[in-house]
Amino acid sequence: MKFQLNTSFKTSPGQKAAIELILNNFPKKKKQTLLGITGSGKTFVMAKIINKFQKPTLILAHNKTLAAQLYSELKNFFPNNRVEYFISFYDYYQPESYIATTDTYIEKDSSINKQIEQMRMHAVSGLLSRNDTIVVASISCIYNIGNPIDFKSMAIDLSIGKQVTRLELIHRLVDMQYERNNMDLEPGKFRVRGNVIDVVPAYEKNILRIQLESNQIKKIKEINPMTGDLKTTIDQIILYPARQYVIPEEKHKEAIKQIRQELANRLPELPLLESQRLKQRTNYDIEMIKEMGYCKGIENYSRHFDGRKPGEPPYVLIDYFPKDYLLIIDESHRTIPQSRAMYKGDYSRKKSLVDFGFRLPSAFDNRPLKFNEFEKKMGTTLFVSATPGDYEFLKSGKPVELITRPTGLLDPEVEIHPIQEQMKHLMSEARTTIKNGYRILVTTLTKRMAEDLTDYLVKEGFRVRYMHSEIDTLDRIELIRQLRIGEFDILVGINLLREGLDLPEVATIFILDADKEGFLRDERSLIQTIGRAARNANGRVILYADVKTKSIRKAIEKTKFRRQYQIRYNKLHHLTPQTIVKKISQTEVKIKGTKHLAKTDIQYQIIELDTKMRAAAEKLNFEEAIQLRDKIEEYKKAFYSKTKHGTLQGKNTNTNQKS
Repeated sequence: MKFQLNTSFKTSPGQKAAIELILNNFPKKKKQTLLGITGSGKTFVMAKIINKFQKPTLILAHNKTLAAQLYSELKNFFPNNRVEYFISFYDYYQPESYIATTDTYIEKDSSINKQIEQMRMHAVSGLLSRNDTIVVASISCIYNIGNPIDFKSMAIDLSIGKQVTRLELIHRLVDMQYERNNMDLEPGKFRVRGNVIDVVPAYEKNILRIQLESNQIKKIKEINPMTGDLKTTIDQIILYPARQYVIPEEKHKEAIKQIRQELANRLPELPLLESQRLKQRTNYDIEMIKEMGYCKGIENYSRHFDGRKPGEPPYVLIDYFPKDYLLIIDESHRTIPQSRAMYKGDYSRKKSLVDFGFRLPSAFDNRPLKFNEFEKKMGTTLFVSATPGDYEFLKSGKPVELITRPTGLLDPEVEIHPIQEQMKHLMSEARTTIKNGYRILVTTLTKRMAEDLTDYLVKEGFRVRYMHSEIDTLDRIELIRQLRIGEFDILVGINLLREGLDLPEVATIFILDADKEGFLRDERSLIQTIGRAARNANGRVILYADVKTKSIRKAIEKTKFRRQYQIRYNKLHHLTPQTIVKKISQTEVKIKGTKHLAKTDIQYQIIELDTKMRAAAEKLNFEEAIQLRDKIEEYKKAFYSKTKHGTLQGKNTNTNQKS
């Protein structure tokens, strides 16, 4: 299929000029920069360029929340094409490490989000099966995910009339790391009933029913897993492996031989204790691979299974794209530095493991790309940012500018207020904003400040939530959705509220400690944060500062220049600024835990749950009462961990064990 852009948006004069300039420049300039301000329709421009190029496209974003927003917008632009989401699938990740000073070995521990893992698999399968594929990814996509040739060779081509025995098909499914389970059928599992094999692809939700007759495939059906109803019949389909990292059986013997050889070469280089440790651990892993086809941490031997030489770059998501793909790096001023840092951080952690006999040196080659390796894979590249960095200017030269908005919206007015009595001023302005039906963002410098401020505002009667890095990716998306629909009015954060967030309902942004020069309060950061208020016709930004720093001065000057330019543009094109009207998605997840709640909010929740628990017990609904009691205990623990002292204040919230 070809990309089919589906939109009711009209291309503004500014957008049209930017698109034409970029398309005309690409034949002679492989790397270009789009300097697009917030609300200028950068995503729409991306979509138009993708539609023109008709090439598989990778869009990189520097954080998962921004990636999710881009994914949602592009799915609306290309409803008939494959738009995929590829981010790290860990809800929790503790990497394997060794601290030599305290002789402490920390084993790898992680919690995988199955929904995100399924979306990653869907992205990989889409790239290998269709050309009309857009993948929106975080920078984790430059980390090793296995050889695409092996992944593709392991896939099964299922078609009506194909000769295959029941046993052969079962063996192929097991080789692809599908798990046999006749009771609980879910993605990545299969069951066998006579000559009927039901399998749920790791990247889909529906059941694929394969009916065999006389050692050939008679029918292939897609079945609804809930109702068992037939959705469609299929003539041919390719079934891809259940895991990203799969190894053909014929590669096992050669890889094990190479691992043994590396071990033999390494042992004489280590002291006795480290040598014995490495020998015992590696031999155990080899036995597991021989017997099970897999071992914990098998990715550390990926160089041997991939057939790579020492130091050669690993296979990453980009290798699943054709060579003439299109790369778009969104918020490039953040994404590029992020990609530079990944390799060094990974290497420094593994060095201790290798030096002290926990891993073979080949573990170094299970890694993200070095930046120069990433550059070689870039190809046709568009950097997109409201504040491009030096690297973008160096590679692309003068950027293509887009500093007007189709809606006529202006850059927000920026005010400076002294720090003295800032809370009194903030609350007064916040009440006015909320009274007018709008939302608010507040940015602080530290997590502790944000938590304390959230708790203070809750006590003052405001509906406030806090977003930080410990909140799961999908929960962050739900928090933003709840802010937009008005379940609360103020969102407090540190760095996650800077780039890319599309929140038309936000009319006022407060920046605390704006005069504290540094990463979070430099010119680029201030401009990015100010931009969050540029999607509302009544947008305002208030900086709390006693000193007008160089960064503040430059950020205000640039904002004023753009605002004046936009006013002239609006007069020329007869535009009246209008707040963006953007569809709010339905809820897909329920936020777990209490990390986004203030301490006072947790107290209120405990009191409310206690009332519900007692009411359920009086109605003899003991099952519900027990669930509520357990939830109260969970909230109490969360409250204690936040305060680290004392007991709950206010009403008695003791849970009666009899209830």
